[in-house]
Amino acid sequence: MKIKKLLFVTDFEQLWFDALQSLMDLRKVGLEHVIFLHVIEKEKVAMHRGVGYLKDEETKLREMANIRFVDWAEGLFEAGMECGAYILVGSLVPKVLSVANEEKTDLIVMGAHKGAETIEILRRTSIPVLVHKYDIKKNESPFERPILVTDWSSPCERAIDYLIALKDILKNVVVVHVIPEKSIKGLNRTEIQKIEKKNKKRLEEVCNTLSTEGISSEFHLYMGEVVEQIKNAISEHNVSMVVAGTTGKGAWRARWLGGVSHELVQDLELPILLVPKAG
Repeated sequence: MKIKKLLFVTDFEQLWFDALQSLMDLRKVGLEHVIFLHVIEKEKVAMHRGVGYLKDEETKLREMANIRFVDWAEGLFEAGMECGAYILVGSLVPKVLSVANEEKTDLIVMGAHKGAETIEILRRTSIPVLVHKYDIKKNESPFERPILVTDWSSPCERAIDYLIALKDILKNVVVVHVIPEKSIKGLNRTEIQKIEKKNKKRLEEVCNTLSTEGISSEFHLYMGEVVEQIKNAISEHNVSMVVAGTTGKGAWRARWLGGVSHELVQDLELPILLVPKAG
């Protein structure tokens, strides 16, 4: 599950070339090709008052994007990387999916301003999506100290495989599970302790799997409202990125694809790697 080809989606408002450069540690684990994508959405080149579509405006935006991509490509070529570029007119979600499928990319990187679109892409693809929030002041790779949030689902197992593929650029992984408050409502203390013990054992097994691959890790168990506890875990540990599967079972699946993932994408200052179920 190596990342050999990356799709870098930019609207030139959040993600620039320095954000891409912050991901270049991926070259140590197989990255060799970057595809740039800029989608010109029609409403941005339409005149007000219903007059219609401005072809001249589209031409101008295309040329502006092309100039940037040519400049970025020169930097990648100098570093020995392959690259390509798409400048397309239309809606963001179908264009991202179309290019990702056509180019057979292993990772989609995009900004956080399109939260709803990000969730829709995750619903319709098996390609992991990195919602990149780049802080130039930190000057570090987001992959150094990820926090893995697991609900024991198959996408979370897939996220573990992704981390194993990145082992040469990881320093430490924090593995976290949140026991939802609703799941223990009405249970007595003995029953709750059994649930805690079971989940701690599973967390330990994940860490053992990572240890076998030579990856340093630690685990922590939380209980309560899912989003709140994920944020608590992030605050309590020195992490550089959030990693999570995006479909789980039952109520978690509905909440994660809806409120949980959307809220984290919008609220967190960290990059978030979201791994969908396998296709």
